[in-house]
Amino acid sequence: MIISLTSRWPAVRGSALALAAAVLFGISTPLIQRWGAGLGAFATAALLYIGAAAAGVLLRADREAHVVRADFPRLLAVAAAGAVAGPVALAWGLQRTSGTSASLMLTLEALFTAAFAWVFFRETLRRRASAAMLLLLAGGLTLVLDQSRDSGARLLGLLATLVATAAWGLDNTLSRVLAERDPGQVIVAKAGLGATATSLLALASGEPLPSVTAALALFVIGATGYGLSLRFYLLAQRAFGAARTASVFAFAPFIGAALAVAMSDRAFSPLMVLGSVLMLGGVFLHVTESHGHEHEHGAMEHEHAHVHDDGHHDHRHEPMPEGSHSHVHRHEPLRHAHPHVPDAHHTHRH
Repeated sequence: MIISLTSRWPAVRGSALALAAAVLFGISTPLIQRWGAGLGAFATAALLYIGAAAAGVLLRADREAHVVRADFPRLLAVAAAGAVAGPVALAWGLQRTSGTSASLMLTLEALFTAAFAWVFFRETLRRRASAAMLLLLAGGLTLVLDQSRDSGARLLGLLATLVATAAWGLDNTLSRVLAERDPGQVIVAKAGLGATATSLLALASGEPLPSVTAALALFVIGATGYGLSLRFYLLAQRAFGAARTASVFAFAPFIGAALAVAMSDRAFSPLMVLGSVLMLGGVFLHVTESHGHEHEHGAMEHEHAHVHDDGHHDHRHEPMPEGSHSHVHRHEPLRHAHPHVPDAHHTHRH
């Protein structure tokens, strides 16, 4: 019997999805600074999330659990934090500081997410995951230390970016419950609410209209860096848990800083190399994490996309479907041992 890599190390799938989200989101920050120059923060955020909503429409899937009426209060909170407060604060901050310093400050999003995940879900970080968090933090601090030598960074811009990281940390944690829903529908709902709110705020505040080129550029950045990236992020949370997804996603600031360097934002330095090595070490620890012990599952009834060869979905169909599918199903009480991460089926305490 061939054991797949994702069965042996369940963190691999979550890490890969979180890294994909990090790449797309990371490159978006310096690009937003370039194409959002001269625009208001509300207009910039609106264009980004119009693009994200369009991507969500294209990414909807038939075999996923649908968003239901009971999800809308949480979607409103997610939209307020992640599609209004976060992007507006970032856009405002990017007008007042360098793309490199703003990218580096976003490292702290992982810390806010981990804190919120502990408060809301009591997610624990065991030694390997904690070491990964510390390496990512050390890498981020090294990059920030490198940036601090540049007196051109402005405090208000950095503080605004810090507000954005806190908002997205809350967004990440609140989205954990929505990770079982169709990511495309979640993206459309969140981005649509955010785009509507920021568009109205842009009109009310009399912000200038963007050029056609800038509008198209921000639309594409939003579709990839906020739409497709969010899909990967939600899928990673489903497989990996909120705190761990955020830790791997903390690689995004380095990606943004590297692109900012390539766009002549600042000179490359040995400290940036050291920071990248530390962050790569943190990602490696997450990818190779294998946590397993005997644990007990209580009875549970819910709906999400699933397959029947993962050791948790042994209910029968006539005929048995092929591949992933979604419907309401019940889990009977079960006690077994296998490698696992804090996903929807493994919320037990340690």
